[in-house]
Amino acid sequence: MGFIDRLERNIAKLEKRIEKEEMRIVQLEARCESKKITKADYNIKKQQHEVRIHGMNARIRTLKGGIVREKQHQEEKAEDKEKKLEEKDKKKARKEAEKEEPE
Repeated sequence: MGFIDRLERNIAKLEKRIEKEEMRIVQLEARCESKKITKADYNIKKQQHEVRIHGMNARIRTLKGGIVREKQHQEEKAEDKEKKLEEKDKKKARKEAEKEEPE
């Protein structure tokens, strides 16, 4: 589960960074309203922050997809392991049956 845990931690980090970027946008808006920066500067800087947020959201979606694929892989691996054990049991049962028949 270490790989999945690492992906989940990365998602949590990205979510925190998104929150920080959103706070920066709010601060920019406050500065714009108090006339410390112009509306044009506000729009440019806001767009930059929104682009970063969009990129982080895309990364989060990618990581979530990785988690889903990894879980599917683990399930398939467990199923294969089960099948192998069942086949082993069947072979043992056949061998035991063959040994008992001649007697």
